[in-house]
Amino acid sequence: MRLSRGLHLAKSTTGSAKMGSHKSPNPATAGIGRKASGGEAMLDRRELLKRAGIAALATGLGPARAFALDPTVVLPFDNGKRPLVKYPQKRPMIVLTSRPPQLETPFSVFDDGPITANDAFFVRYHLAGIPYTIDPDKFTLAIKGKVDRPLSLSLKDIRKLPAVELVAVNQCSGNSRGFFEPRVAGGQLGNGAMGNARWRGVPLKTVLDMAGVQQGARQVTLNGMDGPVMDTTPDFVKALDIDHARDGEVMLAYGMNGEDLPFLNGFPLRLVVPGYYGTYWVKHLNEITVIDSVFDGFWMKSAYRIPDTPCNCVEPGTAPKATIPINRFTVRSFFTNVSNDGKLKARKTTKLKGIAFDGGKGIKEVAVSTDNGETWTPAKLGKDLGKYSFREWTLPVKLVPGFYDLRVRATNNADDTQPIEPRWNPAGYLRNVVETVRVTAA
Repeated sequence: MRLSRGLHLAKSTTGSAKMGSHKSPNPATAGIGRKASGGEAMLDRRELLKRAGIAALATGLGPARAFALDPTVVLPFDNGKRPLVKYPQKRPMIVLTSRPPQLETPFSVFDDGPITANDAFFVRYHLAGIPYTIDPDKFTLAIKGKVDRPLSLSLKDIRKLPAVELVAVNQCSGNSRGFFEPRVAGGQLGNGAMGNARWRGVPLKTVLDMAGVQQGARQVTLNGMDGPVMDTTPDFVKALDIDHARDGEVMLAYGMNGEDLPFLNGFPLRLVVPGYYGTYWVKHLNEITVIDSVFDGFWMKSAYRIPDTPCNCVEPGTAPKATIPINRFTVRSFFTNVSNDGKLKARKTTKLKGIAFDGGKGIKEVAVSTDNGETWTPAKLGKDLGKYSFREWTLPVKLVPGFYDLRVRATNNADDTQPIEPRWNPAGYLRNVVETVRVTAA
Protein backbone atom coordinates (compact mmCIF):
# COMPACT_ATOMS: atom_id res chain seq x y z
CA MET A 1 0.00 0.00 0.00
CA ARG A 2 1.24 3.49 -0.81
CA LEU A 3 -0.46 6.41 0.90
CA SER A 4 -0.43 9.87 -0.63
CA ARG A 5 0.60 12.80 1.51
CA GLY A 6 -2.06 13.97 3.89
CA LEU A 7 -3.94 10.65 4.01
CA HIS A 8 -4.09 8.92 7.34
CA LEU A 9 -4.83 5.34 8.24
CA ALA A 10 -6.33 4.77 11.64
CA LYS A 11 -4.59 2.65 14.20
CA SER A 12 -5.13 -1.07 13.73
CA THR A 13 -5.69 -3.72 16.35
CA THR A 14 -2.02 -4.64 16.22
CA GLY A 15 -1.28 -1.29 17.84
CA SER A 16 0.91 -0.06 15.01
CA ALA A 17 -0.06 2.80 12.73
CA LYS A 18 0.32 2.40 8.97
CA MET A 19 1.86 5.88 8.75
CA GLY A 20 4.94 7.53 10.19
CA SER A 21 5.60 8.52 13.77
CA HIS A 22 2.92 11.18 13.99
CA LYS A 23 -0.24 10.51 15.92
CA SER A 24 -3.13 9.10 13.90
CA PRO A 25 -6.15 11.39 13.83
CA ASN A 26 -9.48 10.51 15.31
CA PRO A 27 -10.82 7.59 13.24
CA ALA A 28 -14.33 8.99 13.63
CA THR A 29 -13.57 12.00 11.45
CA ALA A 30 -13.34 10.60 7.94
CA GLY A 31 -14.52 13.17 5.41
CA ILE A 32 -17.75 12.31 3.64
CA GLY A 33 -19.41 14.07 0.75
CA ARG A 34 -22.79 15.46 -0.03
CA LYS A 35 -24.34 15.29 -3.45
CA ALA A 36 -21.84 14.84 -6.26
CA SER A 37 -23.47 17.22 -8.70
CA GLY A 38 -21.43 19.47 -10.95
CA GLY A 39 -17.68 19.63 -11.15
CA GLU A 40 -16.80 20.83 -7.64
CA ALA A 41 -16.32 18.65 -4.60
CA MET A 42 -19.49 18.91 -2.54
CA LEU A 43 -17.69 17.94 0.66
CA ASP A 44 -19.15 18.78 4.06
CA ARG A 45 -17.05 17.83 7.04
CA ARG A 46 -20.14 17.85 9.25
CA GLU A 47 -21.43 14.91 7.26
CA LEU A 48 -18.92 12.44 8.66
CA LEU A 49 -19.09 8.74 9.12
CA LYS A 50 -21.03 7.83 12.21
CA ARG A 51 -18.38 8.44 14.81
CA ALA A 52 -18.95 5.54 17.14
CA GLY A 53 -19.17 3.02 14.33
CA ILE A 54 -16.04 4.00 12.49
CA ALA A 55 -14.11 4.29 15.75
CA ALA A 56 -15.22 0.80 16.68
CA LEU A 57 -13.99 -0.51 13.36
CA ALA A 58 -10.66 1.24 13.67
CA THR A 59 -9.94 0.09 17.20
CA GLY A 60 -10.88 -3.49 16.52
CA LEU A 61 -14.06 -3.63 18.58
CA GLY A 62 -15.88 -4.85 15.50
CA PRO A 63 -19.30 -3.70 14.37
CA ALA A 64 -21.12 -6.35 16.36
CA ARG A 65 -20.32 -4.54 19.58
CA ALA A 66 -21.37 -1.11 18.40
CA PHE A 67 -24.27 -1.76 16.04
CA ALA A 68 -25.31 -5.37 16.52
CA LEU A 69 -28.99 -6.06 16.06
CA ASP A 70 -30.97 -8.99 17.34
CA PRO A 71 -32.19 -10.12 13.92
CA THR A 72 -30.38 -12.73 11.92
CA VAL A 73 -31.02 -14.19 8.51
CA VAL A 74 -30.60 -17.78 7.39
CA LEU A 75 -29.27 -18.13 3.88
CA PRO A 76 -30.56 -21.29 2.13
CA PHE A 77 -27.49 -23.50 2.48
CA ASP A 78 -25.63 -25.26 5.30
CA ASN A 79 -24.22 -22.93 7.96
CA GLY A 80 -26.15 -20.07 6.41
CA LYS A 81 -27.10 -18.21 9.60
CA ARG A 82 -25.78 -14.63 9.52
CA PRO A 83 -26.17 -11.56 11.75
CA LEU A 84 -27.65 -8.32 10.50
CA VAL A 85 -25.41 -5.41 11.45
CA LYS A 86 -25.71 -1.67 10.85
CA TYR A 87 -22.41 -0.20 9.71
CA PRO A 88 -21.70 3.53 9.17
CA GLN A 89 -23.73 4.85 6.22
CA LYS A 90 -25.40 1.44 5.84
CA ARG A 91 -28.75 -0.02 6.78
CA PRO A 92 -28.64 -3.45 8.48
CA MET A 93 -26.56 -5.70 6.24
CA ILE A 94 -25.76 -9.41 6.23
CA VAL A 95 -22.30 -9.82 7.75
CA LEU A 96 -19.95 -12.49 6.50
CA THR A 97 -16.83 -11.08 8.17
CA SER A 98 -16.16 -7.90 10.12
CA ARG A 99 -12.39 -7.55 9.69
CA PRO A 100 -12.13 -6.87 6.86
CA PRO A 101 -15.79 -5.97 6.28
CA GLN A 102 -17.74 -8.24 3.95
CA LEU A 103 -21.36 -7.14 3.90
CA GLU A 104 -24.05 -8.72 1.75
CA THR A 105 -27.20 -6.93 0.62
CA PRO A 106 -30.45 -8.47 1.92
CA PHE A 107 -32.02 -9.87 -1.22
CA SER A 108 -35.37 -8.15 -0.66
CA VAL A 109 -33.63 -4.88 -1.54
CA PHE A 110 -33.51 -5.91 -5.20
CA ASP A 111 -37.31 -5.74 -5.39
CA ASP A 112 -37.21 -2.01 -4.67
CA GLY A 113 -36.15 -1.09 -8.20
CA PRO A 114 -33.26 -1.46 -10.62
CA ILE A 115 -30.98 0.97 -8.76
CA THR A 116 -29.51 -0.29 -5.49
CA ALA A 117 -29.54 2.33 -2.73
CA ASN A 118 -26.14 3.43 -1.47
CA ASP A 119 -26.92 2.40 2.10
CA ALA A 120 -27.80 -1.12 0.91
CA PHE A 121 -24.92 -1.63 -1.51
CA PHE A 122 -22.72 -4.62 -0.70
CA VAL A 123 -19.21 -4.21 0.70
CA ARG A 124 -16.17 -6.38 0.01
CA TYR A 125 -12.69 -5.71 1.37
CA HIS A 126 -9.75 -8.07 1.01
CA LEU A 127 -7.35 -6.50 3.50
CA ALA A 128 -7.91 -5.35 7.07
CA GLY A 129 -5.78 -2.22 6.82
CA ILE A 130 -8.59 0.15 5.84
CA PRO A 131 -7.86 3.92 5.67
CA TYR A 132 -10.41 4.95 8.27
CA THR A 133 -9.60 8.65 7.92
CA ILE A 134 -9.27 10.40 4.60
CA ASP A 135 -8.85 14.14 4.14
CA PRO A 136 -10.41 14.86 0.73
CA ASP A 137 -8.57 18.20 0.55
CA LYS A 138 -5.22 16.40 0.71
CA PHE A 139 -6.12 13.36 -1.37
CA THR A 140 -4.04 12.80 -4.51
CA LEU A 141 -4.13 10.28 -7.32
CA ALA A 142 -0.74 9.41 -8.81
CA ILE A 143 -0.38 8.37 -12.46
CA LYS A 144 3.14 7.16 -13.15
CA GLY A 145 5.27 4.52 -14.83
CA LYS A 146 5.57 4.39 -18.61
CA VAL A 147 4.11 7.84 -19.18
CA ASP A 148 5.55 11.06 -20.58
CA ARG A 149 4.16 13.27 -17.81
CA PRO A 150 3.72 11.69 -14.37
CA LEU A 151 0.73 13.28 -12.65
CA SER A 152 -0.45 13.94 -9.13
CA LEU A 153 -4.12 14.94 -9.28
CA SER A 154 -6.15 16.26 -6.38
CA LEU A 155 -9.79 15.36 -5.99
CA LYS A 156 -10.62 18.91 -7.05
CA ASP A 157 -8.51 18.45 -10.19
CA ILE A 158 -10.36 15.26 -11.06
CA ARG A 159 -13.79 16.80 -10.51
CA LYS A 160 -12.94 19.66 -12.86
CA LEU A 161 -12.44 17.24 -15.75
CA PRO A 162 -15.38 16.49 -18.09
CA ALA A 163 -17.62 14.05 -16.24
CA VAL A 164 -19.55 11.04 -17.49
CA GLU A 165 -22.29 8.90 -15.94
CA LEU A 166 -22.95 5.21 -16.39
CA VAL A 167 -25.36 2.75 -14.80
CA ALA A 168 -23.53 -0.48 -14.08
CA VAL A 169 -23.72 -3.57 -11.90
CA ASN A 170 -20.91 -4.36 -9.51
CA GLN A 171 -20.86 -8.03 -8.51
CA CYS A 172 -18.46 -9.88 -6.25
CA SER A 173 -16.68 -12.75 -7.99
CA GLY A 174 -17.84 -15.07 -5.21
CA ASN A 175 -21.48 -14.02 -5.29
CA SER A 176 -23.64 -17.12 -4.64
CA ARG A 177 -20.63 -19.25 -3.62
CA GLY A 178 -22.57 -20.75 -0.74
CA PHE A 179 -24.75 -22.68 -3.20
CA PHE A 180 -21.85 -24.62 -4.77
CA GLU A 181 -21.99 -28.40 -4.44
CA PRO A 182 -19.58 -29.79 -3.51
CA ARG A 183 -18.75 -26.84 -1.30
CA VAL A 184 -15.66 -24.77 -2.00
CA ALA A 185 -13.40 -22.61 0.14
CA GLY A 186 -14.04 -18.89 0.41
CA GLY A 187 -16.75 -16.60 1.71
CA GLN A 188 -20.07 -18.44 1.73
CA LEU A 189 -22.19 -15.75 0.13
CA GLY A 190 -25.81 -15.87 -0.88
CA ASN A 191 -27.07 -13.98 -3.93
CA GLY A 192 -26.73 -10.49 -2.44
CA ALA A 193 -23.09 -9.60 -3.17
CA MET A 194 -24.10 -7.41 -6.09
CA GLY A 195 -25.65 -4.04 -6.74
CA ASN A 196 -26.52 -1.61 -9.53
CA ALA A 197 -25.71 2.09 -9.34
CA ARG A 198 -25.43 5.24 -11.40
CA TRP A 199 -21.74 6.08 -11.29
CA ARG A 200 -20.32 9.53 -11.99
CA GLY A 201 -16.70 10.30 -12.67
CA VAL A 202 -13.99 10.65 -15.28
CA PRO A 203 -12.97 8.08 -17.89
CA LEU A 204 -9.66 6.46 -16.99
CA LYS A 205 -8.68 7.19 -20.60
CA THR A 206 -8.82 10.91 -19.87
CA VAL A 207 -6.13 10.88 -17.21
CA LEU A 208 -4.00 8.35 -19.11
CA ASP A 209 -4.09 10.62 -22.15
CA MET A 210 -3.14 13.57 -19.95
CA ALA A 211 -0.13 11.62 -18.72
CA GLY A 212 0.82 10.43 -22.21
CA VAL A 213 1.07 6.64 -22.37
CA GLN A 214 4.36 5.58 -23.91
CA GLN A 215 4.85 3.13 -26.76
CA GLY A 216 5.18 -0.45 -25.56
CA ALA A 217 2.80 -0.07 -22.61
CA ARG A 218 0.92 -3.31 -21.96
CA GLN A 219 -1.03 -2.89 -18.74
CA VAL A 220 -1.96 -0.49 -15.98
CA THR A 221 -1.82 -1.52 -12.34
CA LEU A 222 -4.30 -0.10 -9.85
CA ASN A 223 -3.68 0.28 -6.15
CA GLY A 224 -5.84 1.65 -3.37
CA MET A 225 -5.25 2.96 0.13
CA ASP A 226 -6.32 -0.22 1.90
CA GLY A 227 -3.45 -2.52 2.75
CA PRO A 228 -2.34 -5.58 4.70
CA VAL A 229 -1.66 -5.49 8.43
CA MET A 230 1.10 -8.10 8.03
CA ASP A 231 4.16 -7.66 5.86
CA THR A 232 3.77 -11.17 4.44
CA THR A 233 0.31 -10.43 3.01
CA PRO A 234 0.34 -9.24 -0.62
CA ASP A 235 -1.01 -5.76 -1.21
CA PHE A 236 -4.24 -5.71 -3.19
CA VAL A 237 -3.14 -4.55 -6.64
CA LYS A 238 -5.07 -5.31 -9.84
CA ALA A 239 -4.25 -4.84 -13.52
CA LEU A 240 -6.04 -4.14 -16.79
CA ASP A 241 -4.71 -4.43 -20.32
CA ILE A 242 -3.85 -1.01 -21.69
CA ASP A 243 -6.50 -1.16 -24.43
CA HIS A 244 -9.17 -2.03 -21.87
CA ALA A 245 -8.02 0.78 -19.59
CA ARG A 246 -8.36 3.23 -22.50
CA ASP A 247 -11.69 2.01 -23.87
CA GLY A 248 -13.50 5.10 -22.57
CA GLU A 249 -15.83 3.11 -20.31
CA VAL A 250 -13.54 2.27 -17.39
CA MET A 251 -14.13 5.10 -14.95
CA LEU A 252 -12.55 6.89 -12.01
CA ALA A 253 -15.77 7.29 -10.04
CA TYR A 254 -16.36 9.80 -7.26
CA GLY A 255 -20.16 9.79 -7.41
CA MET A 256 -22.73 7.08 -6.78
CA ASN A 257 -26.46 7.59 -7.24
CA GLY A 258 -26.13 11.38 -7.09
CA GLU A 259 -23.98 11.47 -3.96
CA ASP A 260 -20.32 11.09 -3.11
CA LEU A 261 -19.19 7.51 -2.76
CA PRO A 262 -19.99 6.01 0.64
CA PHE A 263 -16.85 5.41 2.65
CA LEU A 264 -17.18 1.62 2.59
CA ASN A 265 -17.74 1.68 -1.17
CA GLY A 266 -14.45 3.42 -1.90
CA PHE A 267 -14.59 7.11 -0.94
CA PRO A 268 -13.26 9.35 -2.35
CA LEU A 269 -12.38 7.56 -5.61
CA ARG A 270 -12.84 4.06 -6.96
CA LEU A 271 -12.41 2.29 -10.25
CA VAL A 272 -15.54 1.25 -12.14
CA VAL A 273 -14.95 -1.52 -14.67
CA PRO A 274 -18.32 -2.06 -16.39
CA GLY A 275 -19.26 -5.69 -16.98
CA TYR A 276 -16.31 -7.04 -15.00
CA TYR A 277 -16.39 -8.66 -11.59
CA GLY A 278 -15.82 -6.48 -8.56
CA THR A 279 -12.27 -7.65 -7.93
CA TYR A 280 -11.19 -5.07 -10.52
CA TRP A 281 -13.21 -2.23 -8.97
CA VAL A 282 -10.40 -0.98 -6.74
CA LYS A 283 -11.62 1.16 -3.81
CA HIS A 284 -9.90 4.24 -2.33
CA LEU A 285 -7.89 4.35 -5.57
CA ASN A 286 -4.77 6.51 -5.27
CA GLU A 287 -2.15 5.00 -7.58
CA ILE A 288 -2.15 4.07 -11.27
CA THR A 289 1.04 2.73 -12.85
CA VAL A 290 1.52 2.10 -16.56
CA ILE A 291 3.81 -0.89 -17.16
CA ASP A 292 5.37 -2.54 -20.23
CA SER A 293 4.85 -6.11 -19.00
CA VAL A 294 2.08 -8.39 -17.76
CA PHE A 295 1.63 -7.78 -14.05
CA ASP A 296 2.37 -10.88 -12.00
CA GLY A 297 1.19 -9.78 -8.56
CA PHE A 298 -0.60 -12.30 -6.34
CA TRP A 299 -4.12 -10.98 -6.95
CA MET A 300 -3.71 -11.44 -10.70
CA LYS A 301 -1.31 -14.37 -11.10
CA SER A 302 -2.59 -16.63 -8.30
CA ALA A 303 -5.95 -15.36 -7.06
CA TYR A 304 -9.18 -14.75 -8.96
CA ARG A 305 -8.50 -17.36 -11.62
CA ILE A 306 -11.06 -19.46 -13.50
CA PRO A 307 -10.65 -22.66 -15.54
CA ASP A 308 -9.39 -22.08 -19.07
CA THR A 309 -12.15 -24.19 -20.63
CA PRO A 310 -15.06 -23.24 -22.91
CA CYS A 311 -17.47 -23.16 -19.96
CA ASN A 312 -14.88 -21.93 -17.44
CA CYS A 313 -15.82 -24.98 -15.42
CA VAL A 314 -14.50 -28.43 -14.52
CA GLU A 315 -15.97 -31.64 -13.16
CA PRO A 316 -17.01 -31.11 -9.53
CA GLY A 317 -14.19 -31.88 -7.15
CA THR A 318 -11.43 -31.67 -9.76
CA ALA A 319 -8.74 -29.09 -10.45
CA PRO A 320 -8.36 -27.24 -13.76
CA LYS A 321 -5.30 -27.92 -15.89
CA ALA A 322 -4.95 -24.25 -16.77
CA THR A 323 -6.55 -21.02 -15.58
CA ILE A 324 -7.09 -17.44 -16.74
CA PRO A 325 -7.99 -14.28 -14.79
CA ILE A 326 -11.68 -13.87 -14.06
CA ASN A 327 -13.20 -11.26 -16.32
CA ARG A 328 -16.75 -10.51 -17.51
CA PHE A 329 -20.01 -11.43 -15.82
CA THR A 330 -22.01 -14.41 -16.93
CA VAL A 331 -25.71 -13.97 -17.74
CA ARG A 332 -27.93 -13.99 -14.64
CA SER A 333 -31.58 -13.53 -13.73
CA PHE A 334 -33.55 -13.66 -10.50
CA PHE A 335 -37.03 -13.50 -9.06
CA THR A 336 -37.25 -10.59 -6.63
CA ASN A 337 -40.84 -10.68 -5.36
CA VAL A 338 -41.22 -14.41 -4.71
CA SER A 339 -38.92 -16.75 -2.83
CA ASN A 340 -38.75 -20.34 -1.69
CA ASP A 341 -41.78 -21.45 0.33
CA GLY A 342 -43.72 -18.46 -0.94
CA LYS A 343 -47.52 -18.49 -0.99
CA LEU A 344 -49.46 -17.30 -4.03
CA LYS A 345 -53.21 -16.94 -4.39
CA ALA A 346 -54.60 -19.64 -6.65
CA ARG A 347 -56.70 -18.56 -9.63
CA LYS A 348 -55.70 -14.93 -9.03
CA THR A 349 -53.31 -13.04 -11.28
CA THR A 350 -49.91 -12.60 -9.67
CA LYS A 351 -47.28 -10.41 -11.30
CA LEU A 352 -43.93 -12.15 -11.05
CA LYS A 353 -41.05 -9.70 -11.01
CA GLY A 354 -37.28 -9.82 -11.18
CA ILE A 355 -33.99 -8.59 -12.60
CA ALA A 356 -31.51 -9.78 -15.21
CA PHE A 357 -28.04 -8.66 -16.29
CA ASP A 358 -24.87 -9.77 -18.05
CA GLY A 359 -21.35 -8.57 -18.81
CA GLY A 360 -22.28 -5.91 -21.34
CA LYS A 361 -23.98 -7.48 -24.35
CA GLY A 362 -27.35 -6.46 -22.97
CA ILE A 363 -30.39 -8.55 -22.10
CA LYS A 364 -32.48 -9.65 -25.08
CA GLU A 365 -35.04 -11.89 -23.38
CA VAL A 366 -36.18 -13.19 -20.03
CA ALA A 367 -38.44 -16.23 -19.91
CA VAL A 368 -40.24 -17.91 -17.01
CA SER A 369 -41.34 -21.49 -16.55
CA THR A 370 -44.10 -22.53 -14.17
CA ASP A 371 -43.84 -26.24 -15.02
CA ASN A 372 -40.28 -27.05 -13.95
CA GLY A 373 -38.74 -26.08 -17.28
CA GLU A 374 -41.08 -27.92 -19.63
CA THR A 375 -42.34 -24.71 -21.27
CA TRP A 376 -41.17 -21.11 -21.14
CA THR A 377 -43.11 -17.83 -21.42
CA PRO A 378 -41.35 -14.58 -22.37
CA ALA A 379 -41.54 -11.88 -19.73
CA LYS A 380 -41.93 -8.16 -20.37
CA LEU A 381 -38.67 -6.28 -20.06
CA GLY A 382 -38.58 -3.02 -18.14
CA LYS A 383 -36.79 0.21 -18.95
CA ASP A 384 -33.35 -0.18 -20.49
CA LEU A 385 -30.89 1.76 -18.32
CA GLY A 386 -27.90 0.63 -20.35
CA LYS A 387 -26.15 -2.57 -21.30
CA TYR A 388 -24.33 -2.84 -17.96
CA SER A 389 -27.40 -2.30 -15.78
CA PHE A 390 -29.93 -4.54 -14.12
CA ARG A 391 -32.92 -4.98 -16.45
CA GLU A 392 -36.23 -5.41 -14.67
CA TRP A 393 -38.78 -7.90 -15.98
CA THR A 394 -42.39 -8.80 -15.14
CA LEU A 395 -44.80 -11.58 -16.02
CA PRO A 396 -48.42 -12.00 -14.85
CA VAL A 397 -49.36 -15.60 -14.05
CA LYS A 398 -52.54 -17.30 -12.85
CA LEU A 399 -51.96 -20.65 -11.14
CA VAL A 400 -54.36 -23.39 -10.10
CA PRO A 401 -53.87 -24.82 -6.60
CA GLY A 402 -50.70 -26.84 -6.23
CA PHE A 403 -46.95 -26.80 -5.74
CA TYR A 404 -44.75 -25.11 -8.32
CA ASP A 405 -41.09 -24.85 -9.19
CA LEU A 406 -40.82 -21.47 -10.87
CA ARG A 407 -37.76 -20.93 -13.06
CA VAL A 408 -36.33 -17.85 -14.73
CA ARG A 409 -33.80 -17.72 -17.55
CA ALA A 410 -32.20 -14.75 -19.32
CA THR A 411 -30.61 -14.56 -22.76
CA ASN A 412 -28.37 -11.71 -23.89
CA ASN A 413 -27.89 -10.14 -27.30
CA ALA A 414 -25.09 -12.59 -28.10
CA ASP A 415 -27.52 -15.47 -27.39
CA ASP A 416 -25.62 -16.48 -24.26
CA THR A 417 -28.01 -17.94 -21.73
CA GLN A 418 -28.10 -19.71 -18.38
CA PRO A 419 -27.51 -23.42 -17.83
CA ILE A 420 -30.19 -25.60 -16.28
CA GLU A 421 -27.58 -27.46 -14.24
CA PRO A 422 -24.99 -25.54 -12.22
CA ARG A 423 -21.42 -25.40 -13.44
CA TRP A 424 -18.59 -25.92 -10.98
CA ASN A 425 -15.12 -24.52 -10.43
CA PRO A 426 -12.91 -24.80 -7.33
CA ALA A 427 -13.03 -21.07 -6.52
CA GLY A 428 -16.82 -20.78 -6.48
CA TYR A 429 -16.99 -18.12 -9.18
CA LEU A 430 -19.32 -17.40 -12.13
CA ARG A 431 -22.47 -19.05 -10.79
CA ASN A 432 -25.30 -18.41 -13.22
CA VAL A 433 -27.55 -21.45 -13.11
CA VAL A 434 -31.25 -20.99 -13.92
CA GLU A 435 -32.72 -19.89 -10.59
CA THR A 436 -35.63 -21.87 -9.17
CA VAL A 437 -38.08 -20.94 -6.42
CA ARG A 438 -40.62 -23.37 -4.98
CA VAL A 439 -44.00 -21.86 -4.18
CA THR A 440 -47.50 -22.96 -3.26
CA ALA A 441 -50.67 -21.67 -4.90
CA ALA A 442 -53.69 -22.00 -2.65
